[in-house]
Amino acid sequence: MHRVMALALPAVVSFDLAIPAEVFSDRDHYSFAVCAESPGQVPSTTGWDMYVPLGLDALTTADTVVVPGYAPLDAPSPPVLEALRAAARRGARVVSVCTGAFALAAAGLLDGRRATTHWMDAPDLAARYPAVDVDPDLLYVDNGNVLTSAGFAAGIDLCLHLVRTDYGPQAAVRIARRLVVAPHRDGGQAQFLERPVPPTGTGMAAVCAWALDRLAEPLTVADLAREAGFAPRTFARRFVAETGTTPLRWLAAQRLLEARRLLESSDLTVDEVARRCGLGTAANLRLHLSRDAATTPTAYRRAYRGRPTT
Repeated sequence: MHRVMALALPAVVSFDLAIPAEVFSDRDHYSFAVCAESPGQVPSTTGWDMYVPLGLDALTTADTVVVPGYAPLDAPSPPVLEALRAAARRGARVVSVCTGAFALAAAGLLDGRRATTHWMDAPDLAARYPAVDVDPDLLYVDNGNVLTSAGFAAGIDLCLHLVRTDYGPQAAVRIARRLVVAPHRDGGQAQFLERPVPPTGTGMAAVCAWALDRLAEPLTVADLAREAGFAPRTFARRFVAETGTTPLRWLAAQRLLEARRLLESSDLTVDEVARRCGLGTAANLRLHLSRDAATTPTAYRRAYRGRPTT
């Protein structure tokens, strides 16, 4: 029997804790329990407390330790960090759901490794722990005995991946059917990221707004520079300094963002979506969306519309 122990840190994200509780409730293969730094009441981000009868000693016999998300994202106490390190040293699999990655990073378990977390918190994770290779685009990262997942529902993807690893694809499919979720999802977090325009009041805001009204047109750096009133090289240099990216990369990102919006909210054909956002053809849209979000226009639309598309 594979022993899974979730470590509830205050304030625990109740949804993140519920994911491993449900996935690993298969009593034929797993035993599941929850522990805390000290037995007793543990607050949650949803405003209610839960009673956890087990303390950190429960981690010493776990085969898999799962750390759900928690807030605020400060480093846990030294006893918690040492308990996580000790679990990893003795060969236990250590897993985080969403912002639980901050606890793993604070324990040094992610140093020199690729990791992910909720895309909104990924920049913070990278800033706090520069030794961690943070990839905000992935649903989960498997480093063998240390694994991290992206925001919220990506924890389901990771937990089902663990079941596949432990007991094979049929066991994962059976659990996925019970939970009424996909056994495996295509794509990654990139399809959910927001890429805003520069804020109003900055020097490039006006030309960016002008470009957004003309995405279907074949815009060039020279066109943008002329609208902004600069020579192309001067414009490109200032644009990078202000936005952190080149004009053409920004334009490509905005075209993909518009394509996503149209796929989510309209019944336009993929060809028409590609034309309206300035990517030209359906083939070009598929290429760019595949590179950016590891998915296809049809799959992306299906994910957001909740029904099959043709």
